[in-house]
Amino acid sequence: VQLQACGGGLVQSGWSLRLSCAASGRFSSINAMGWYRQAPGKQRGMVAMIRSGGSANYEDSVKGRFTISRDDAKNTVALQMNSLEPEDTAVYYCYSEIVMNQLTYQYWGQGTLVTVSS
Repeated sequence: VQLQACGGGLVQSGWSLRLSCAASGRFSSINAMGWYRQAPGKQRGMVAMIRSGGSANYEDSVKGRFTISRDDAKNTVALQMNSLEPEDTAVYYCYSEIVMNQLTYQYWGQGTLVTVSS
């Protein structure tokens, strides 16, 4: 199983970016999918998570600016990031809880860098 993320880049404050991540391989299903980020000198923290039923939760600082979505037919998760701020600068990692043989495993993507200039 692999998670492949894409969509990072360098943008100015106030601009938008869309991150996407696709899960590939042999598995039964995917439970939660989400995005974490790690800024320089800081610990990795959750940005947004969406469960198989569609319910989502967000880190407080991104509420109202970021929207997470998933396409279960394509095994993808996306993060629409609007009104980006310099404080959003970080490496963003996609995350999935993948079910194989009735067991759930945590997988991480390779990380994609988002840089927001002021």
